[in-house]
Amino acid sequence: MEGIWTKLALRLWAVLLLLFLFFPILLIFFYAFNTSNIESWPIPGLTLKWFSSTWNDREVRQALLLSLKAGLTATVLALVLGSCAAFAIHRMTFFGRDVVSLLFILPLALPGIITGMALNAFFSFNGVTLSIWTIVVGHTTFCIVVVYNNVLARLRRTQGSLIEAAMDLGANGFQTFRDITLPLISTAVVAGGMLAFALSFDEVIVTTFTAGAQNTLPLWIFGAIRLGQRLPEVNVVVSFVILVTVIPVVIAARLTGGGGVAKVQAR
Repeated sequence: MEGIWTKLALRLWAVLLLLFLFFPILLIFFYAFNTSNIESWPIPGLTLKWFSSTWNDREVRQALLLSLKAGLTATVLALVLGSCAAFAIHRMTFFGRDVVSLLFILPLALPGIITGMALNAFFSFNGVTLSIWTIVVGHTTFCIVVVYNNVLARLRRTQGSLIEAAMDLGANGFQTFRDITLPLISTAVVAGGMLAFALSFDEVIVTTFTAGAQNTLPLWIFGAIRLGQRLPEVNVVVSFVILVTVIPVVIAARLTGGGGVAKVQAR
């Protein structure tokens, strides 16, 4: 039994830790509404003028469009390739399966600068011009890992007896996948896709080596901060990026917290 002082100390420690983690992020949100273009505290007043000026900035809109295109395309590719890889590892038994599984998750553990430099050298060696497609390839390398891990974990928790029962009742492979397997793994697939999009949308390091002269939204932020220009617009864009990346992560956490097996059993 913890004493009252122990409980108070743990709560105080938790509050301080949360403040340490999230106070800088909250500060960005406050600066986005600052009437002054100088970041100082306390802020002199609140305004929405930076939001309209940011939206009217052509560079920001182009960067946002490129980030959305790259993120959505990389997510679709990661969903297809990651899910296929998870099914192959789960269903097939072959020599070196654990090694292959480790190789699938290795890109997420590698430092981004290594992945970026390797891809840049590969594209240069093959004479590939840097474009949105090179960005997509770069993002897909680590987005696949998220989808692969989510789908594989769900497949390992899936009861094989349900699939066997469906096949005993005469369902073919496609019917079993459509009526049994897909409903069981659907939340894991959606969660993996959302996490993959969040990772792709705010990626900087790999994009730096694969984007060429193009700017995604994170690269635009990085360039503006490095030059010390348009800081109010940067605060607005950063606030937007935080929301776009946090919301999918929260939804994904909610989805992976629910049990697909339990839902199927309740029907």
